[in-house]
Amino acid sequence: MAVRQTQSYLRALFDERGIAPRRSLGQNFLVDLNIHDTIVKAAAIEPGDVVLEIGSGTGALTALMASLGAEVVAVEVDPAMAQLTTEAVANLLHARVLHMDILRNKNNLNPLVLEAVEGVLAEVPGRRLKLVANLPYHVATPVILNLLVHPSLSPALMVVTIQRELADRFCAVPTTKPYGAASVLVQALGEASIARTLPPTVFWPRPKVDSAVVIIRPDPAKRELVADVAWFQDVVRRVFLHRRKSIRHALSAMWGDHWNKTDVDAWLALRGLSGQLRPEALNAEEFVALAHALRDHGKTLLPTDTEIEPPIEE
Repeated sequence: MAVRQTQSYLRALFDERGIAPRRSLGQNFLVDLNIHDTIVKAAAIEPGDVVLEIGSGTGALTALMASLGAEVVAVEVDPAMAQLTTEAVANLLHARVLHMDILRNKNNLNPLVLEAVEGVLAEVPGRRLKLVANLPYHVATPVILNLLVHPSLSPALMVVTIQRELADRFCAVPTTKPYGAASVLVQALGEASIARTLPPTVFWPRPKVDSAVVIIRPDPAKRELVADVAWFQDVVRRVFLHRRKSIRHALSAMWGDHWNKTDVDAWLALRGLSGQLRPEALNAEEFVALAHALRDHGKTLLPTDTEIEPPIEE
């Protein structure tokens, strides 16, 4: 049985090792043991599942999932925590600990982690990848969105503990304050729901904000409708760069001298849209239709040797 890591257990362990939680790395450990069970139940962990866990910390969730037969790839950037994770799963066959950063840079995943996950998936054809983690707040957005749009490693299921504010963005509806590019991407490629809201008291040390266990279910049928995910993501990001301005303003900036605001207004009117709408007025399905129409229009509007889908570098 995996050790049940209560707050008193963790305090004693940290004192023994001469270490302390590092807030700069978002180290807030779940000490309400029922939450671990909630996460594992929501993720429907089964033998043979490949689980990517990011920010494994002391290895409590890692050991619990590996004990159920899942092939867990645990990623931990802190050397002290990576050692604790390694010790927590020492007697379990189904866990691999990677001491490295999940991010290559601010917005991109570490290719070494992706290669490791691909290797585990390839060992047995037909395995499902799941992201299950108590995610450090500062990596949550790039991790979730990069995996969601990845061409070959998009998980079948994500069950993650994240900041409540971010959870609200993923689930937000149009015209509300939290609604934005992240909302559109998640809802266009799947569906998100909040399984449980978590107060600061279930963590040690306590964060200053509420958290939530979020379930994201990528939908292959929705992804097929989006078709070109990279182009769709680029359109959504471009439009929301100007979220306080009209759609007309955002679109007229896409192709420089090739069309102006008057052209955009006329083009949108043919699709039953007003150029005065703000980006947050459109739902995910409307963004999908807009992206398809823009791609087709770009092929006719621009010279044949012009690249119509440059990626946004952030």
